[in-house]
Amino acid sequence: MTPSVRALRGATTVEVDSTQQIQERTIALLQAMVERNGVEHEDIISILFTATDDIHAVFPATAARHAGFGDVPLICARELDIEGATPMCIRIMMHITTTIARADLRHVYLEGAAGLRDDLPG
Repeated sequence: MTPSVRALRGATTVEVDSTQQIQERTIALLQAMVERNGVEHEDIISILFTATDDIHAVFPATAARHAGFGDVPLICARELDIEGATPMCIRIMMHITTTIARADLRHVYLEGAAGLRDDLPG
């Protein structure tokens, strides 16, 4: 099967806006996304991180750099400030090269983000 470019999604939350918790939760999410989908480091094209407006302590991409993703193009952005949205939330969109069909990707939602996309395979 010919490899395709796919987007793998994930999200997590923090209880406190601290460097330590943001880094721990971001790394746990990245590791779960990679492990659940059998993604090799060389298969990662880029990673987009978003964070809600109540997260200020550190860029989630900083955690990724500490976890060995420093050679992957990383970027952070602000999540839209939507009334009723999940607070203290970090979202990830990881672009990968894979032979996994889009419908078979296992997206990962942890902590307070666990119910965000229960329509997707997990």
